[in-house]
Amino acid sequence: MWDVTDKWGNRIELTDERWQHIIEHHWELRHSLDKVLSTVQTGRRKQSLMDPHKYTYYKDFEGLPHNYTRIVVIVKLIRNNFIITAYPIRKRR
Repeated sequence: MWDVTDKWGNRIELTDERWQHIIEHHWELRHSLDKVLSTVQTGRRKQSLMDPHKYTYYKDFEGLPHNYTRIVVIVKLIRNNFIITAYPIRKRR
């Protein structure tokens, strides 16, 4: 398990089970654990309109595989504050 603190002072956990889920479904991130955690630590975030406890963190990176440009991390800020999933995207220009 890993924990990081975001810019707003929230301690957020990434469990082994969630990391396995991420790399099984988004194998492009298998060598990017540090970038996923950095996204939560220093990235921007948006609150979900449908669930006030759910946030989307995102951060741009150079050198991601397959021309991806951004990592998105979905976090639930309730009780033990945890990462649900993460995935790479190509940012629209």
